[in-house]
Amino acid sequence: MTGARAYWRTDAACRSTDPEELFADSGGQNRAKAVCTGCPVQIECLAEALDNRVEFGVWGGMTERERRALLRRRPEVASWRQVLERARREHEQPRAG
Repeated sequence: MTGARAYWRTDAACRSTDPEELFADSGGQNRAKAVCTGCPVQIECLAEALDNRVEFGVWGGMTERERRALLRRRPEVASWRQVLERARREHEQPRAG
């Protein structure tokens, strides 16, 4: 896992948030997702939830419903961490003009 952080949770934007806020009903999910915006470990968090099929809560800015839909659309993915890290690298590469 190149670039993977072993202890990503210590850098999470939600580390000081009440955990109940991250497992909110539909009305509170947007507030929970807002905590993830700009989080330095958002990709690691989302990969954790997708790779381990976490059923509840907002992880990496996605609700359980959004994660289930993504997993249904891409059942062939064995490692979401690899997919998301590759996408991050491609996004961060300077674009040739």
